[in-house]
Amino acid sequence: MTMFHLHDRLQADTAPVAELPLCRVLLMDNRVWPWLILVPARNGLTEIHQLPREDQHRLVDEIAWASRTLETLFSPDKINVGALGNLVPQLHIHVIARSKADPAWPGPVWGSGFAERYSPEERNNLIRKIGEEMRQR
Repeated sequence: MTMFHLHDRLQADTAPVAELPLCRVLLMDNRVWPWLILVPARNGLTEIHQLPREDQHRLVDEIAWASRTLETLFSPDKINVGALGNLVPQLHIHVIARSKADPAWPGPVWGSGFAERYSPEERNNLIRKIGEEMRQR
C-alpha cells in the first residue's frame, strides 16, 4: 500500500485541521471565507464516482459533518459545496460558509479576486476552534 500524498497546490494553500475516517480536513488559507477542503485519503482519484460505494456514502457524511461545523461556528446564510478540480486534479471537496455580506455574494468565490491569508495566530486559533467543534460531533 502506498502512502497517501496531498497535491502540492493543496499543501501550499491550506493548513491541516483534522483527520476523519475517509478525509483529511484542511483549512483554505483565505480569511475572507470560512472554507474547508475535504480530501479523501485515497491516491489516484479525480472524481467522486471513482470511490467505492461505501466511501461515497462516507464522503457525503463527512461533507455534512464539515457543513454542520461551519454552520454552528459561523451561522452562514448558505453552505457552498463543490468538487471542481480544474486546477488541482486530486479529488477534493470545498465546503464554504457564505454570507450575504461577503464580498463575492451572490457569485462564486473562485475568480472573485478576494483573497487574504490568515495571520499565523489567527489561522492556528481557527484550526483549534474548528477541530474542537468537529470532535464534538
